[in-house]
Amino acid sequence: MVDRIALAKKLVTLRNMAISCAMFTPMGALSETDIPRTADGRPDLSGTYNVATLTPLRRPARLADRLTLTDEEAKEIAAYWKGNLDKDRTPSDPDRDAPPEGGTDFFIPEINGAAGRVGGYNAFYIDLGDSNFKIDGKWRTSIITDPPDGQMPALSDAGKQRRAASAGFNHENTGTAWWIDQETGPYDDPELRPLGERCLLGFGSTSGPPMLPVMYNNLKKIVQTDDHIMILVEMNHDARIIRMNAEHAPSDIRKWLGDSVGRWEGDTLVVDTTNFREQSGFSMASKDLHVVERFSRVDKNTLLYQFTVDDPTWTESWSGEYPWPASEDKVYEYACHEGNYALGGILRGARVLEQDAIAADAAGSED
Repeated sequence: MVDRIALAKKLVTLRNMAISCAMFTPMGALSETDIPRTADGRPDLSGTYNVATLTPLRRPARLADRLTLTDEEAKEIAAYWKGNLDKDRTPSDPDRDAPPEGGTDFFIPEINGAAGRVGGYNAFYIDLGDSNFKIDGKWRTSIITDPPDGQMPALSDAGKQRRAASAGFNHENTGTAWWIDQETGPYDDPELRPLGERCLLGFGSTSGPPMLPVMYNNLKKIVQTDDHIMILVEMNHDARIIRMNAEHAPSDIRKWLGDSVGRWEGDTLVVDTTNFREQSGFSMASKDLHVVERFSRVDKNTLLYQFTVDDPTWTESWSGEYPWPASEDKVYEYACHEGNYALGGILRGARVLEQDAIAADAAGSED
């Protein structure tokens, strides 16, 4: 005879377990049998992804501790950026006047004219995406998820020292040799110029790690084999090579993109990266930067990218996540020639400004 009370209790237990699992399973997540797989049974992450998004890395202060947006708020943000960028994508008037002193900025809709501070070009090349992204059906306010306020942690003493050391190199372009009295000026050596300006790495940590969206060229292409995974980044055609189930290189071998070693934890690709150079492509990070990334499938057309940053620049580690939607677009060559060809002009221009400053100082002394 069936013990109906025991059976009822078992059914309630099973129901509660199902509800619990549903709460912690991303909406739209694939079952194990639906995940595209390679010949060796691993999830197939291969493909091209466009990671452009209006969701910022850091949460806007006005949203405080809110992790998500309402549908209406997300629509307002999308409409704001569409109107702003549509205005700046209009063809430039060939008979226009010179840009105002200091240039213009498409991020400030009240200012008309070409974008790029020096009036270089309009917003034709800009690709910020057309909306914030969703995770588990909710619009997110920031990529950073930990700390819960969506901000980077406070700088450590070491981080403050790094910021102070770089402060003398950050200055508005006034058209004068403002650095003339400094012991070391920002144009004294080509290796003092930013990595993006020198065409060594894409700006904004687009190559990573962590790999972040920027204002254009947001395509990432993954090519997967049994023992290596390559991520080709559209910006600067940087290529990350992830060695599977390997040991890190000796600590004296330092790389622009760090040394990335991968492993599988179930159906999630975990990538551990160390061995960065003193000057990395990410913010004020040091050579001791340590990044752990996780790549997993949400559905057949989307990857979920998660990362944790640990570096003595900050007082604690911090984490973030955002989706990588698949794209049919092709990754074309990114020929970063501006820095290669312009670097000589940048340095020669600095010498001219220094000569002007010296001449002006001499004239003032004679007076």
